[in-house]
Formats: sequence, structure tokens, C-alpha cells
Amino acid sequence: MGKPIILIHGWPLSGDMWEYQVPALVDAGYRVITYDRRGFGKSSRPYDNYTYESMAEDLHDLIGKLNLKEVTLVGFSMGGGELGKYVESYGTTNLSKLIFISSIAPFMLKTKDNPDGVPESVFEDMKENVQKDRAGFLKEFGKNFVNYEENKDRISQGMLDHSFNIAVAASPKGTLDCIDAFGKTDLREGMKKIDIPTLFIHGEADQVVPPAPTSKQGHEMVKNSKLEMFKEAPHGLFLTHTAQLNKTILDFLKK
Repeated sequence: MGKPIILIHGWPLSGDMWEYQVPALVDAGYRVITYDRRGFGKSSRPYDNYTYESMAEDLHDLIGKLNLKEVTLVGFSMGGGELGKYVESYGTTNLSKLIFISSIAPFMLKTKDNPDGVPESVFEDMKENVQKDRAGFLKEFGKNFVNYEENKDRISQGMLDHSFNIAVAASPKGTLDCIDAFGKTDLREGMKKIDIPTLFIHGEADQVVPPAPTSKQGHEMVKNSKLEMFKEAPHGLFLTHTAQLNKTILDFLKK
């Protein structure tokens, strides 16, 4: 059995989002593990505790339950937060490498000491729309997720519908509460503790998670890390730039 890789999905999706990454990694000889974050996919749906502390603990429990060593953690979007909080809470003893894809880490919120971040009003508007019309919001969010108007030749309406079905099936409360987690959690201290090979991947045309306060800042904070910016790629580059993403991941793993 090959070296273990854990794929951590983004908001508001599930482990099903990795459909086109899993075969490439398995075929390359890796042991691939996906799971659904609490409140999403097939996982249980607690009413509260949608914090990165709880979610990093869930990840820690999974690694312990499977007795994994030398694990590579791959976090997409919100999933990057688990990576940052995991290292902050548990260190890197059982880890081999980290890959942040379109990640929210280290800090999305605009503050005096994080001027490139996103204004708090954006996250409050998201929460209001989720509470008012969750399905309608998610439908439009799915288009922005992949910059649909610019990428109609790369992604089908069927795939948009599939992603929407995954998103709308999630816990309404979990969907709502995770906005504060990924939008307002400061992971900068955790990122400073990373001492293993790390790769940041981000799309230059990401309209959901701006790269400046996230991947670019993370790259500056993590010593000897690597940053790969995909030209014209949207947030959901795992769907629009699949071959490029898979190759970039595999090239990094082989080093």
C-alpha cells in the first residue's frame, strides 16, 4: 500500500468533489483517503461546533483511527483551514507534506494588519443569503465558483448541477456556521509552525478566494514553500483545470 494522502474538501461540497483527483493519485501508487466534513456529505450533522478547532480534531481522530504515518494533507478552499489549524494544534509529527489548493489560509478577513483581506460585510451578506434562500444562493455561487461565463467550454451544465446537488444536500446549519469559520478564522500562527514541504496552488482568476491574503501570504509565511499560480483559472480549478492540477500535485509528491 502506497503513502497515504488525505483529501479535504471545500465549502459547501463533500469528498465527492475529488472524483477526478482520486483515480490519478491511486494510479500513481498512493493510498487515497477522502472524508466528509462534519455537516456535509454522509457525515453526522451536529447542530454546532463548526469551528476549525473541532474540525482539526476530527482530522486528528481520523489519522489516529487509521494509524497513519507520513501523511500528505491536501486541503481545497475551506479545507486549507484544517491544514493550518491541524499544524497549530498537533504539529507535523505524522505529516509528510502539505498542499493548499485555492485555500482560505492563512486569513481571509480584512483587518488593520491584513489589509488585502475581504471586508466582513461580504461574509455577513453570505450568511444573510444562506438564511434567506440557501438553494438560490448556492445556485449562483456555483457559477462564480468556476467563472462559468468564461469557462463554458471547460465545464458542463451537468457538472454544475452535480455540484449544486452536493452543496444543497449539506446541513443548512453547518453551511451557515462554516462561513464564520473560513471567513473569519486567523490561521497565521499555525502557518508559521509549518516545517515540512508545502505547496500552494491558486487560480489567478479566483473570484471567491482572493490569492493575496491567502495563498500568496501563506507562501511568504511558510519557509521554502512553493507557489503555483494557474493562469486564468477560477476558484474551482479542480473542475476546469483538472489535468494541470493533477500533474502539479503529482510532480510535487514525487520530489
